[in-house]
Amino acid sequence: MQHKRATTQAQIHDLIASRWSPRAFAADKAVSHPDLTACLEAARWAPSCFNDQPWRFVVCDKSSNLAAWETALSVIVEKNQLWAKNAPVFILTVAMQNFNHNGKANRFAAYDTGAATLSLCLQANALGLITHQMGGFDADKARQVLKLPDDCTPMAMLALGYQAEANNLAEEFQAGEQAERSRAALEQRFYLGQWGEAFK
Repeated sequence: MQHKRATTQAQIHDLIASRWSPRAFAADKAVSHPDLTACLEAARWAPSCFNDQPWRFVVCDKSSNLAAWETALSVIVEKNQLWAKNAPVFILTVAMQNFNHNGKANRFAAYDTGAATLSLCLQANALGLITHQMGGFDADKARQVLKLPDDCTPMAMLALGYQAEANNLAEEFQAGEQAERSRAALEQRFYLGQWGEAFK
C-alpha cells in the first residue's frame, strides 16, 4: 500500500501526518457497522457555534443498502466514478443553513460541517480506513434523489473504505496516487499579527 506521511516543518501527531486522500479502494472489503458508527460518532462530537451541530450526513453503505449506494454513486461526476465505484460507503455531507434555536442564517454552518467531516476522516484513519472527499458531484441531483430539504447546502461526497494497491486504479490515476504530497510553506499561508507578515 502507498503510505504518504506528510513532510512537516514541526513534528505533528502521526494521525494527522499520515492522513491523505487515496483513490484506490478495496472493492471487496466492507466497512463494519461498529467502525462506521465510530466514524460518525467522531463527527458528532465536533465543535460548532452555539453547539448547533448544523451538519447532516447521508450514509449510503453498499453492504446494507445497495440501492442507496448506487443512488449516491450516480450523483458523482463520471471521472470520479471511475475510482469511487470501488468504495463500499459514500457519505454526503450537508450543512443546514439556519440555526436551530432561532431560525436565523448560520454563517458558520459550512465551517462547522467541515470540522465534523475532518473529525470523521481522522477517526477513519485511526481505524485503518481511508477517506476521499469529493467536490465533484452534482449537488442539484443529490438534493433530488437523496430527498434533501430546501434549507441545506450539500457540501461534499465522501468515499470511505479500505485502501487497495495503486495499480488497481485506471492508469490515468496512478501517477497522482503515487506522487509525493505537498503543501505551501507555513509562512506562505500563516501570518503573525497581521495579514502578510509571515509566521516563522
